[in-house]
Amino acid sequence: MPESLDFALIKRLREVLDSRPATESELRLLTEQAEAWALTVSGQLESSERRIRRLNQNPASSLAQIASELRRVEQLRPQLNEVRTLLADLEQRARQVRTQWLLSQATSAKASRRPTGRPQ
Repeated sequence: MPESLDFALIKRLREVLDSRPATESELRLLTEQAEAWALTVSGQLESSERRIRRLNQNPASSLAQIASELRRVEQLRPQLNEVRTLLADLEQRARQVRTQWLLSQATSAKASRRPTGRPQ
């Protein structure tokens, strides 16, 4: 994913997590985007870790190559941890939104069934 999308996604996730209004469809879309981001970063991280293992097994590998991949892993791991945390928080927020909606539906249904005081 492009870096600008990462920043836009993080910004919107944080807004929703700060209890800013969000629709059910927006919550689903944010979840899909965050999961895609997590898969992308996870894939990049696994790729770098495999490359480090291959470089480490090859005596002809330069220390600069290994250091470069280690730096990449160092940058990717916090990103992956952040997106996983945001995803868990988003799931909790989605449950809150759904619960609020269900309660409002139950309350309005209850109010519509109240007797009007007229004889039947």
